[in-house]
This record gives sequence, C-alpha cells and structure tokens, in this order.
Amino acid sequence: MTSQRQSSAKRSHILIIEDEEDIARLISYNLLKAGFHVTCTESGEEGLKALEAEHVDCLLLDLMLPGMSGMQVCGIVRTGRKTLSLPIIMLTARSEDADIIAGLEYGADDYIAKPFSPKVLVARINAVLRRKTDPAPDIEEIIRLGRLKINPGRHEVFLGDKPVSLTMTEFGILVLLAGRPGWVFSRQQIIDSIRGYDFLVTSRAVDVQIFGLRKKLGPDGSLIETVRGLGYRCKEE
Repeated sequence: MTSQRQSSAKRSHILIIEDEEDIARLISYNLLKAGFHVTCTESGEEGLKALEAEHVDCLLLDLMLPGMSGMQVCGIVRTGRKTLSLPIIMLTARSEDADIIAGLEYGADDYIAKPFSPKVLVARINAVLRRKTDPAPDIEEIIRLGRLKINPGRHEVFLGDKPVSLTMTEFGILVLLAGRPGWVFSRQQIIDSIRGYDFLVTSRAVDVQIFGLRKKLGPDGSLIETVRGLGYRCKEE
C-alpha cells in the first residue's frame, strides 16, 4: 500500500484499489495534481485493510481484481457500519449495461469506463463528494411517511424502530420522493437531483436503484409507485 499526501491543507482522501500499476500511477498523479490525498492498493484485501486503518472520503474501485473481486469488495463496504455511506466509483474496462447495473446493485454510486479522461474522473469525484457534504434542503425537517422516518441531516432511515442501511444514491432518491408524496418525478429529474448534470447515467440505472430501494424497504417498498410512461412517486398516506 502506498500513500501520497499533500501537507498544505486538509484534503479529501481518495483510496484507489487498482491492480494495474500504470493505471494506478496515472490516476494517482492526476488526483494529487487536483489537490487530493491519495492511497493506492493493489487488491481488494489490501484495500479493505486501508479502509479500516484510515479515514477515506471516496473509493475508486476496479471491478477486475485478483483474488477478491471488486463486486465482493463493494458488497463488504456497503455492509460495514463505518463505510456504508462511503462514495464508491467503479473503474471498469467493461462498458456493457449488465456489468454497470451489477455494480450499481452491489452499492456503487457511479461508474467510469476505461479508458477515461482524467478531467472527467476528477469531476466525478468532486460531484460525489459534494453530494456527501452538501446539506439537503430543509435538513432539520424529519420526513415521515407511513412507518418510514427519514432524517436528511443525519442520513438516517427507520422503518418503525428498525434502521435501514441505504447507499447515498438510494437515500437521495428516497428523500426526493418521500419529501413530496404524490408528486411524480421523471427519471431525468431523479438523475438531475441526485447526481447533477455532469453525470452520464442512464434511465435504466435509476430503475436499478429503485429496485434496490424497494427491496431494502420490504413490504413498505410498495410506497414507491411506478407511474407508467412518466416516472416514480411516493404514495400519499
């Protein structure tokens, strides 16, 4: 594991899990140039140890890794109490929808396919970091819908007294829909709200996130309705 830091000011810490040395070096160079702290690891096992040992603000995760796969790493990160809301950007040579969808289902927040522009990668990182740190509108307001209790400021969701662990993307979608029950949001409106205009995501990716959200909410997932030809809404209780 190699750690490269700039000491002038507190910077966001990016952990890279990438086994191809040339790619890792290129990413590290560009992120350091952009002002980030960077730690590079070559395997999923080593990356998980780094997450335990250090505070990390964003994870860049290659899907094709020796030993533990990137999908496995993503699943472990999303079940960890310390890391469940950590932004994850997948790095993949695969560009097929099925691979991208699988990564999103495992809990990644975004993806970027190789080869990629370093400027685009930096923009993607800055976007997920903004989503993590920017307060949501009406951050002090608790949203209640049926058995759901949502605290936007604390990034907490409860079903009755039971906490529900959501990714940042799932949480953003739930806050958007539950904050205005009865309102229909198109897939593009959802994309613009939770990711911003600089993300190249598909409507299919939104459908995958909705599917995962409903699954985590169990029977209460029926609160999220599909409005055919339009988008999604939360039922009015």
